[in-house]
Amino acid sequence: MRDRLILCYARVAFAGKSPVMPGTCGSLAALLTAPYLFVPLPVAGRLLFLALILASGIWASGRAEKLLRRVDPPEVVIDEFFGQWLALLPFAAPSFAEYAAAFILFRFFDITKLRPVKDLEAVAGGAGIMLDDAAAGLYAALCLGLLRMLF
Repeated sequence: MRDRLILCYARVAFAGKSPVMPGTCGSLAALLTAPYLFVPLPVAGRLLFLALILASGIWASGRAEKLLRRVDPPEVVIDEFFGQWLALLPFAAPSFAEYAAAFILFRFFDITKLRPVKDLEAVAGGAGIMLDDAAAGLYAALCLGLLRMLF
């Protein structure tokens, strides 16, 4: 029972079980829940929430690797969920266009694995699973901030 709960968390319920683009589904789950569970919080609350997801995500995704007997299993999408929310961290009231841009930018950086995203992916275990998406989320947040300043 405990292992099933860990896998459910690492998969973000059913998002990771998608037969097509599970990582994108994990990001989409984060995007759909952010306006209700994340964005309304004060910055300190968001930081605390992200710290809890990072710590629990490192543990759960590392455990999921062992349970699934696979390194960085595609169905583990708590990292995409975390990275997508990290991309939204600096924005108090994103518009629909900003939510869309955050999604596109995060997926771009997560998929292309520009440096240091690729380097962080090489870290063993749950830390590597989570940290590359943290870097992708930070890149997306920075780019979205620049776009917001320009437009």
